[in-house]
Amino acid sequence: MKRIKSGENMSGNLSFGDLKSHVENGEIDTILACIVDMQGRLMGKRLVAQFFIESGWEETHCCNYLLATDLEMATPDGYASTSWESGYGDYVMKPDLETIRLAPWQEGCALVLCDILDHVTHKEVPFSPRSMLKSQIKRLEEKGFSAITATELEFFLFQGTHDEIHANGFQNLKPISNYNEDYHIFQTSKEEYVMRPVRNTLLKMGIPVEGSKGEAEAGQEEINIKCADAMSTADHHTLAKHTVKEVAHQNGVAATFLPKWHKDRVGSASHIHQSLWKNGTNAFFDADQDIGKSKLMDHYVAGLMKYAADYTYFLAPYVNSYKRFAKGTFAPTQVVWSIDNRTAAYRLCGADSNAIRIEVRTPGADMNPYLAQAAILAAGLKGIEEKLELIDPYKGDAYSDDEKNHIPRTLRDARDAMIKSNMLQDAFGDEVMAHYARAAEVEIEEFDQVVTDWEIARGFERA
Repeated sequence: MKRIKSGENMSGNLSFGDLKSHVENGEIDTILACIVDMQGRLMGKRLVAQFFIESGWEETHCCNYLLATDLEMATPDGYASTSWESGYGDYVMKPDLETIRLAPWQEGCALVLCDILDHVTHKEVPFSPRSMLKSQIKRLEEKGFSAITATELEFFLFQGTHDEIHANGFQNLKPISNYNEDYHIFQTSKEEYVMRPVRNTLLKMGIPVEGSKGEAEAGQEEINIKCADAMSTADHHTLAKHTVKEVAHQNGVAATFLPKWHKDRVGSASHIHQSLWKNGTNAFFDADQDIGKSKLMDHYVAGLMKYAADYTYFLAPYVNSYKRFAKGTFAPTQVVWSIDNRTAAYRLCGADSNAIRIEVRTPGADMNPYLAQAAILAAGLKGIEEKLELIDPYKGDAYSDDEKNHIPRTLRDARDAMIKSNMLQDAFGDEVMAHYARAAEVEIEEFDQVVTDWEIARGFERA
């Protein structure tokens, strides 16, 4: 049998028939069967390719704790879906054959994303990230709309691998560069040994990358991927994030999507661009209206703003997420909308054109793109249903009077707003909201027990 590296003489997206051929030819021998967990990570199994094409393509299994863990894979109590008492049973992993593609960072490997089904009923688990996004896409479709979206992916590269940094106790972190490299060609040339294989690997996977650039801090990068339907965008984002980590590791550096790694450094965002389309036309565009903004867009954006606090948790799910919201850092602090103004939480882009859209600037690089998009769509749909009126755009520096309408300042504030939200309850149901309320509580409980370096340095002698 011929042995070639994944990506050689193969396109990124594979049909099931294509996959069979590559397996039979000996070009692919391993399949990554992956689910997306609450944290937006790929979890799953490495399957022998022959097994996958014979029977594994129908279903495989995983432990149901995978949707009830924290970042460290601990198994906290308090979830209705799973517990030690119930014995931690199985979920069904149902491969979505439309998502088969190469995994070029590993020789002879392809991957497939799986939906998560109840082991008994074989119905989709409602609080799984892909299921939650599907539910809002269905609501859109019932109204005759589809969502076209895109996410920006910001992250930091550090000298040394994750293992080396861990061994040093995450101390004395050294970014891959020494200065702000926003759009900086010379500095990013020095980083091409990492970023070029990142771009090319993503292209080999069939992910429509536009390019990469330096971002507004030392060692900070950004990847831009072409817009697509909401589910494809979430898939692309998740796979790109994973790929960055794989390629960085292979090149001896570490990539982090932590929103705020140092109090004096700019954080990493993941802005989400959205517009609604109907019959192949941008429903946010109306050439007869001021700046080309349709009445439908008014209602949608007004919904985003009215319910901003309700869904902030799904855009900023960890304690660290809220450290990013700081004046003068290009991270928003005030819930206002603007026309091409990066100080606002909601920035209208593409005015007076068919590309008109709203950019939601609140999400950090740690957001789960399925959950974030689902929550934003739910709020926008509510705005349409309620025919909310949109206030005038904010002009000037939105940092200057952010006390008026500040984004939730802490995870605890966001958790409280989420729990009280009738909008989210109506959109996702009691079971889903109870699940994510518990996820937020776990993060808060864990952090409340931590003794930080700041506390020790501040009070060791002086307390």
